[in-house]
Amino acid sequence: MKLISEPTVPVKIHKMQERVRWLHPNIVERGIDQTSLVIDDRQNDNSEFSFLVIGDSGTKSHYGYHPQRLVAKLMLEHKAESSFVLHTGDVIYVVGSHEYYPANFIEPYREFLVGGENPKNIAYDRMVFNLPFLPVLGNHDYYDVPLMYRLLTGSTLRLRRMLRYKDFEIGWHGSNQGNAYAKAFLDYLASIASPEQLKEHLDNHYTAKVDTGRCLRYEPGIFTRLPNRYYTFRYGGIDFFALDSNTFNDPSPLPTTQAGDLSRRELQKQRQEIDREEEQILELSDRLNPDNPEDAEQLDDLSAKLDQINEVKLDIEKQLTAHTPATIDIEQLDWLRQRLIESWHNSEVRGRVIYLHHPPYVTEATKWHQAQTLAVRHRLRWVFQQVAETLGKQVTERPIVDLILSGHAHCLEYLRTVDTGYADSHINYIISGGSGRRPRRQRPEGSELLETFSEIPETPTRKVADSLLYLGRTGYGFQKKLAYSCARIDVHEGTPPKFTVRPLVTERSGENWSHSPVEPFVI
Repeated sequence: MKLISEPTVPVKIHKMQERVRWLHPNIVERGIDQTSLVIDDRQNDNSEFSFLVIGDSGTKSHYGYHPQRLVAKLMLEHKAESSFVLHTGDVIYVVGSHEYYPANFIEPYREFLVGGENPKNIAYDRMVFNLPFLPVLGNHDYYDVPLMYRLLTGSTLRLRRMLRYKDFEIGWHGSNQGNAYAKAFLDYLASIASPEQLKEHLDNHYTAKVDTGRCLRYEPGIFTRLPNRYYTFRYGGIDFFALDSNTFNDPSPLPTTQAGDLSRRELQKQRQEIDREEEQILELSDRLNPDNPEDAEQLDDLSAKLDQINEVKLDIEKQLTAHTPATIDIEQLDWLRQRLIESWHNSEVRGRVIYLHHPPYVTEATKWHQAQTLAVRHRLRWVFQQVAETLGKQVTERPIVDLILSGHAHCLEYLRTVDTGYADSHINYIISGGSGRRPRRQRPEGSELLETFSEIPETPTRKVADSLLYLGRTGYGFQKKLAYSCARIDVHEGTPPKFTVRPLVTERSGENWSHSPVEPFVI
């Protein structure tokens, strides 16, 4: 039986559209663009500004430690100089359940919320931020516990015991196909009962104007909702594009050839090996006592391994069940393509930043060879190619986008692509996914990323990117170190813009915690 279920891409799209009343007649007749927002903080014209980036944070304390809260304290040291916070997804672990928002989000980030001095009085679906907080959906924000488990077990405690998981945050409800995230962060128009109330709401909160029409006005301390699961905003002459990568990360189907049959058998064999490894870990976990410090440390390592095993199993399952053709959120990708082209044609825009959950390039131990990583990389590459072909010589001197931010990999990593042969060349990537959930190791193959191009027989494999910084899990036993992190990014004036990245890191070694200074770098 599968521990976690995930809605299909069409269900994710449909459910999210229902929640924001996508293209409702009252919205269309007012000329409202449901994919744009304006941050009304009276400072969004400043060409020099800073922002914070966090990701993969929504977890509780582990065996007496609460790394997420320590990262939040690092953020507080830079709050006054920061214009907003970007979250790269996986706001709540393990299955996005609404009952975990109080402990795993509201409590650790209470200083960023209106009324945060009394966090227990804040409802997860009534949050108002005093500093703009702008997330995207992670895969865990869409996950659910299958109904069969709920009926069989009756409580999450019995569920954990039945499955022999230790310290595993499984909510009773699951995300309800992303509904908990939507109620926490989106302008949940489906909850407005009458047409008159809907009209009044739209006229009160969709008063900002952009080139594409009226849009949502994001007012810190007053109204801090997002218009959609993907959206864009402009700040200091930089266009930011927030994407929902969960709807274009489905792997392409295996070919119906002899090679495809071989790949299928290899995947099935790999899944069986992983199942055996998981069973061994669970048996060992049952013999350990979380109240014993040495056992607790070993349980933490085993739990981190179980996290990785579950991700690999889900990725294999996606490959084995991939449909022909793959289900892709073409509407969102077309939107990104068109908005990038419009951004390049706008003389007021001096740079572009994309943020999403799944990283197209990554050296975390289990991610590079995942089919989902390849799917996201190829689909973004396709968009960039379309943009480059449309713009022609206009983009020969600089990349399509200046910076791509992501999470999903539990680390802080800086990568840069080389000449890939496509329009995703020479782009800077920052992965900020180490803000609370168990950090991961870098892959043993090292920092160079090689990609195989089946369509280029003369040079099928070549280097496409370099990892220039990696902070996560290192060492073993008494030498083990766990780096939890976020980043402050300073945007400088000028075209193209320069960015100073300031890694903010708190590190655990044994029982000791320390702020680990990492030199800022300019990209």
